Amino acid sequence: MALLCTAYAHAQKSENHNSSIMRNIETFNEIYRQLDLLYMDSLNADTVMTWGINALLHQVDPYTVYYPEEDDELMVMAKGKYAGMGSVIRFHKKEDRSVISEPYKGSPSDLAGLKAGDVILSIDDKDIKGWDNAKVSNMLRGEAGTTFKLKVQRPGESKPITVTITRQTISIPHVPYYGLAKEGVGYLYLTGFTEGDAQQVRAALMEMKEQGAKSLILDLRDNGGGSLDESVDIASLFLPKGTKIVYTKGKTPSSNREYYTRLEPVDTVMPITVLVDGGTASAAEILSGSLQDMDRAVIIGTRTYGKGIVQSIRDLPYGGNLKITTSRYYIPSGRCIQAYDYRHLNSDGSAKSLPDSLTHLFHTRGGREVRDGGGIKPDVVIRPDTLPTIVIDLASSDALFDYCTHFVQTHKTIAPAGEFKLTDAEYDEFIDFIKEAGFTYNRRSDEVLKLLGEIATREGYMEGAKTEFEALKAKLTGDLRQDMLRSRKEIESYVADDIVRRYYYEWGGCKQQIVGDKTVEKALEILSDTAGYKKLLSK
Repeated sequence: MALLCTAYAHAQKSENHNSSIMRNIETFNEIYRQLDLLYMDSLNADTVMTWGINALLHQVDPYTVYYPEEDDELMVMAKGKYAGMGSVIRFHKKEDRSVISEPYKGSPSDLAGLKAGDVILSIDDKDIKGWDNAKVSNMLRGEAGTTFKLKVQRPGESKPITVTITRQTISIPHVPYYGLAKEGVGYLYLTGFTEGDAQQVRAALMEMKEQGAKSLILDLRDNGGGSLDESVDIASLFLPKGTKIVYTKGKTPSSNREYYTRLEPVDTVMPITVLVDGGTASAAEILSGSLQDMDRAVIIGTRTYGKGIVQSIRDLPYGGNLKITTSRYYIPSGRCIQAYDYRHLNSDGSAKSLPDSLTHLFHTRGGREVRDGGGIKPDVVIRPDTLPTIVIDLASSDALFDYCTHFVQTHKTIAPAGEFKLTDAEYDEFIDFIKEAGFTYNRRSDEVLKLLGEIATREGYMEGAKTEFEALKAKLTGDLRQDMLRSRKEIESYVADDIVRRYYYEWGGCKQQIVGDKTVEKALEILSDTAGYKKLLSK
């Protein structure tokens, strides 16, 4: 009798749910019909419906997204490919135009002779002044094999340059750099997970082993994830065939799956360190988390993002697609590392995060304690240095970008990637260039001092503390040259990276970036200590 009552209650609940859906869909349809019939102006159906769809999807999570037929972003995410000229562009405020930032090596833009710093004047004779980067990017992309005319102004030259470019399918490299960090230690930087990435990682690993690599640094920092299958196949390189890496649970039976390593491994014993940070998410967390759960690698860095949910692609009428969250995933220890609750938001609209006190305890294969609910916690925590304000503002400025353009125009060659440094004279020239460019930066101490002054005045303390306040203000008055000299190490790393990329492309830039990287240095230290490495992976 109790069973019948339960079944009846479930059926009634389902009927009420379906009835509610139909009632609201009919109401929505009628509202649009009335608007279309009676509203004083004509409505653009595509625009209005897209707004409505996006408002609906905003109620679930940020990963459930509608892609209209003409939107190629989904293909870029899934395949890591698009058809275009193969160059990163950036918006230059002073020029009020997009400029070439970084042509990919061997791409149509590179073969056409385009350089970083070239200011885009027009595309197919359409002046792009004032256009944002998204609009310019859409204009540059198109069907592979089609051509367009691009006019650019190169700094330092009097006449514009016009080139005709044939669009090609551009594969975004997700293994932008690999090589020996030192004798016997391989380093591989992986930035995403799309079709074919596991093959690239396998080939890179084999090549490094041939060069003498006996241990590995796998850098997954700022890797936002991608294909779950590719993540499992990369894990296959380091774990025995048939090892369960991850399983998913959702509302429908098709969402419940188990994923096992299906390829023959390359090396199941070589010591591995995996570098992670707050930008390591999704498939990158599956890879790092499964290697941690299997006691196969030492995880170094800061806690990862905490995306423990999986999306699948559903076809829609008229060529559209819906990327929809269908399940949660669980790594070998049984934990789900989802950190955010998108169904119950904070008062400011942000997603609630799970406090550490409510997480659950799990264990790795060897018995080490790990927890769910908040990303992957590293075995060894290394926090990045806090950057001074001037470094943050300068790194993203047009002034630094323009200096690098100027440097390349006055230097035919530079030292190899990983060895390049500015001389003292060159750094002085850089400071002069930045000053002449009128660069200003938002000094946080000025903001705090101003706020302190306002509060002290309001509360009646300023009159008695005016002398001390003025003295403090004088001490905290910034000097651009002194601030740039004080933060030279941090600033120069950004300048060197941009300059090296212009000579040696992305490969050289990535090699330059790891010079002096304290997380990489810690990984090298751990891999050089066999006993210490084993201790970190023991209970």
